[in-house]
Amino acid sequence: MKDHAFIELRGVSKSYGRGEATIRALDQVDLSISAGEFVAIMGPSGSGKSTAMNIIGGLDIPSSGDYLVQGIATATFTRAQLTLLRRHMLGFVFQGFNLLSRTSAVENVELPLVYRGVPARERRLLAQRALEQVGLKGRERHTTQELSGGQQQRVAIARAIVTDPAVLLADEPTGNLDTTTSREIMDLISQLNRERGITVIMVTHEEDIAAYGKRLLRFVDGRLASDEIQAREAGDVLRDR
Repeated sequence: MKDHAFIELRGVSKSYGRGEATIRALDQVDLSISAGEFVAIMGPSGSGKSTAMNIIGGLDIPSSGDYLVQGIATATFTRAQLTLLRRHMLGFVFQGFNLLSRTSAVENVELPLVYRGVPARERRLLAQRALEQVGLKGRERHTTQELSGGQQQRVAIARAIVTDPAVLLADEPTGNLDTTTSREIMDLISQLNRERGITVIMVTHEEDIAAYGKRLLRFVDGRLASDEIQAREAGDVLRDR
């Protein structure tokens, strides 16, 4: 286990249901992630990878074991404190984009700042800056229906980074995109990790997308089956296609 872990799971298990209907989604998982890492998570359906992501994102809580952030056990957190953790430390990117329809790109990006109570003028400036950072300057007023799939995912990434999060959680971020657009989105996520030092934790079922991570975790039957440093440079597998 690494020293000075930023995110840590200690003997984390997660079960759903009762009695014979109990499903053990995670089984005694130990995991340590340092600040600034780019970690890819893979595994078959039902392997526990999404459950692990949900726990790290504060969207679910362990049945047993400890989830620590910067050495602080989140088991002591109230529901309100978990909300603050998500709001101030974490950014989320989903496969389905999860954008508001018939709403402009800049208004979608502003949404996390609205929850923070940021004044309208300041949040508009921050949202415009985030859209520029993801290559969408000039598209601020376009609604989601007027944007391509790749552009919508860029808006989703801008929304995730507008609060300057320490951690970006990406769940199948290229699942609905073609190969060329997938490469563009993954290059962008890699750039955010490299240049801004954002810790990236990404779930994917695609080997070529997982190749962007510097570290690869594989889950099987609720357990962490392997944890390896990847030798190839980010994106080499995808670029070879």
